[in-house]
Order: sequence, then structure tokens, then C-alpha cells
Amino acid sequence: MFDKLENLTMRYQEIVNELNSPDVTNDHNRFLSLMKEQNEIGVIVEKYNEYREVKNAIEESLEIINETTDEEFRELAKEELSEAKERLPKIEEELKILLIPKDPNDEKNVIVEIRAGAGGDEAALFAAELYRMYTRYAERQHWKIEMMSFTENGIGGFKEVIFMLVGKGVYSRMKYESGVHRVQRVPVTESGGRIHTSTVTVAIMPEAEEVDVDLDLNDCRIDVFRSSGNGGQSVNTTDSAVRVTHIPTGIVVSCQDEKSQLKNKDKALKILRTKLYDMELEKAQSEEAKARRSQVGTGDRSEKVRTYNFPQGRVTDHRIKVTLHRLDEVLDGDIDELVDSLITADQAAKLSHMNE
Repeated sequence: MFDKLENLTMRYQEIVNELNSPDVTNDHNRFLSLMKEQNEIGVIVEKYNEYREVKNAIEESLEIINETTDEEFRELAKEELSEAKERLPKIEEELKILLIPKDPNDEKNVIVEIRAGAGGDEAALFAAELYRMYTRYAERQHWKIEMMSFTENGIGGFKEVIFMLVGKGVYSRMKYESGVHRVQRVPVTESGGRIHTSTVTVAIMPEAEEVDVDLDLNDCRIDVFRSSGNGGQSVNTTDSAVRVTHIPTGIVVSCQDEKSQLKNKDKALKILRTKLYDMELEKAQSEEAKARRSQVGTGDRSEKVRTYNFPQGRVTDHRIKVTLHRLDEVLDGDIDELVDSLITADQAAKLSHMNE
């Protein structure tokens, strides 16, 4: 670990020197690339410098204790030694976490796809509640929300809803939400008062740039049709809705929420590109998970990740065995405690793998 830290410190100094070079300041792309690398490395180097300062403080305190006869001076040195020894393990742990390889998608925006699963109308109603939960969470994080596509069930639920979250580090916090979310409650349509179990599938996909996916439009069939549903005067009067079919994979994406056919096409292609990128990402994560079990549910769409139990007012995350008895707050977007616990568990699993 310390060899790597020394190498990073040297690399950081190299970057500082390069950034001061006229050749680099005149090369915009090179300058931005170095600035990004400096920001990433800088946090680790700063923490390593703190580690070395504490190590030096321990050595100096021990030297004073062993060589000084002044009791008052020795007592001060003992206090400093005690404080430094207490800080050192915490800094070491923070350094280990900082050295965990970063997920290259962590800073990306995400496209969220929520689909009603088992449970019919009840599942669609809960899909709408999860949509609200995530949009409320996004508002708390000051992320931008952009609706991409949705299909309603007629009673206020969503058979499917796709939307984008834009902001700093969105994927790093949202990626653990992928999987099957289960709800247990008495549906509004149930007259006998029996508790039903329904499911909703959530997919969190990092937004794919054009450079991430080589999408050949010759592989796509693009159809236009008239929008349906509540959408104002343009509905059913112009062929503004767009359906894109990716022939090699069979993926079909439809967009109709914009009045402009061009805008709907752009959104549909963005969703398609992201889905293709996500397929490759999921495949890579699945292979990685087989090789090492240090992944906390960011890949498998069929994995049951969470249960929302209304009669008991609880939310249970099955991956980390955490139960919160504040269902209403969670559904209002207060999910930081769950997200933070998942991040901590994932870091611990990856640290364990690094130590093998």
C-alpha cells in the first residue's frame, strides 16, 4: 500500500509540474485531463501527507519522552503521543478506502427504469410511489430530473416509467437501487383486507455517451406514430411519437412525451444507447462477481433487494440485513441511511478482497 502511495505522491508532483508548462496550458484537452487526474489523486495525497504528519508526531513525542527530563514537557509529549496513536488507525482505514479502485461510472448521470412486476394494478401503483421516492431523493440532492418515457395504468400507477437524474456523482449513490423491490400491504382494490405481495423492478443505468457505445443506426428500425394519452392539443394530431427497435438485440424504446418528433427520437436513442451500455456493464459485473464475491447488488436485476412492509411500517434491505422502522420517511425520499449503509458494506467487501 505504501509503495503505491509513494508512487501517487510522485505522480501528483509530476502533474503539478506539467500544469505549469506552457505546452500544456496551450493544449486544452491535455490541461483538462491533467486537472481531472490531479483532483482524483490529490485527495489521496492529502490524506497520505496527514498520515506522515501523524507518524512524525509519534516519533517526535517518543523522542521527547525518552530523552527529556522535564516532567511537564514529558506529560505534554505523552498527551500528543496518545492523540496521534488514536488518529493513526483511522487515517490508515481512510487511506485504504481511498485506494479502492474507483468505478469509472460513479460520476455519470443515470437513467432510471421502473417497471411494475407481479401484482397487476397494485404493482403499478407502487411503481409510481418508487418514482416519487427517487424524485424526492433527487430534489434533496439537488439533482435535475428529466422525464424520458412512461406508460400509465389508468388509476395513477405506472406500468413503466423511465427518467434521467443529472448531477454530481449520481451513479455512485443510485447504483445500489437496481433489483426487485417488494411491497407488502393491503391494496386499495382489496375488499377483504388481505395483505398482498407485489413487486417492482428498478434498473439504474449510467448514462452512455456516444463514445461509450458504437451505435450503428443501420441496425435500428425507427417508426413514428401518433402519441396517446393526456398530452394536450398535439396528441393524436401529429406523428411525433418515436419507436426505435435495435434489431441485433431486440430492444425496443418508445418516446412520446415531447411534441417534437426530433426530440423524441433523441431521447429514444439516448435510452437505447444507455441500455446497450448497461448490458455490457451488467455482463462484466456478473463475471466479476463470479470471480470474487465483493459486490453489493449492483448488477443482478432479478435479485430481491428490498421489502417495504406497510402493516409493520418497516423497510428491510436484504443485502445488508438493515431494517428501518420509518417507512413513510423512506418513501418521501429519505433514503440516505440505506444508501450510506450499502456504500459502507460495498467498501468493506472490496477491502476484504484487497487483503486476500
